[in-house]
Amino acid sequence: MKDLHPFSLESIVKIKDDEIKCRELLEQVRWNGEPCCPKCGGLKPYKITSKPTSKYKVRDGLYKCRECRKPFTVTVGTVFEDGHIKLGTWFMAFALLSSSKKGMSAHQLHRMLGITYKTSWYMCHRIRFAMQKEEFAKFTGVVEIDEVYIGGKKKGWRSRQPAPKMPVISLVERGGDVRSFPVENATAKAVRALIHEHTQKDVKIITDGSSIYDHLDKQGYKDHEIINHAAYEYVRGHVYTNTVEGYFSLLKRGIVGVYHHVSYAHLMRYLSEFDFRYSNRKIEDSFRTLLALKGFEGKRLTYKRTSR
Repeated sequence: MKDLHPFSLESIVKIKDDEIKCRELLEQVRWNGEPCCPKCGGLKPYKITSKPTSKYKVRDGLYKCRECRKPFTVTVGTVFEDGHIKLGTWFMAFALLSSSKKGMSAHQLHRMLGITYKTSWYMCHRIRFAMQKEEFAKFTGVVEIDEVYIGGKKKGWRSRQPAPKMPVISLVERGGDVRSFPVENATAKAVRALIHEHTQKDVKIITDGSSIYDHLDKQGYKDHEIINHAAYEYVRGHVYTNTVEGYFSLLKRGIVGVYHHVSYAHLMRYLSEFDFRYSNRKIEDSFRTLLALKGFEGKRLTYKRTSR
């Protein structure tokens, strides 16, 4: 029988109630057998354990730095810090959110994991924050760019007011990653700033006929192809935007069918979640869960920041 990956859903279910095993597994993910102090970077800290005759017991997984003399655990300086949720529950949430193609609502997680809705909602945002990439290599090859508008449902069936929508611009490298960004207005200036930041000058850019993509050649991007949707043109050889539109179909189905409503304050984290799953679509769920977990270090998201 093939050995199960430590972060497959079946493996997590087996150890979810054993906090010591879960902590050891998280230490292996973060430190790979070489713990270091998250406060000063000191190497070779020592583990603090309780003596059999001690009146006060030391909590599991406690280390002390030899340099700054500060105690710490593996959760310090991560999305898990200052939480009272068991690590096994965290692992289950990471696995479910990483493997659900269109996302999973906080209500669904709270029913499945036996936690409150408020706790589940906060966990989901911290997991999305862990999925968020902070460093990017510039795209090469063929890059498709398009914009989509999120939200905008009218309140009341008789309402005649135009519904507010949130513009999102996405860049997809064919065969590679996607990066999505919420913008206040989908303008030529916003598009050019994103293209300049995330692509090499020699990329082949493919867009639709929107005027916000005009004059990219003046910015140094000479290879720019346009597919004319207004003339019912959707494919012209290798010129098409079907890849980015396929990503938008997943995004919109997730927002409308699973999350129903997303505020602008939290939109970037939701985009990070969909970007993460799409960019790692070719790997197994267990490896995708591990990859999401590896992004937990150095990130803190307090409830006060999340609930704004």
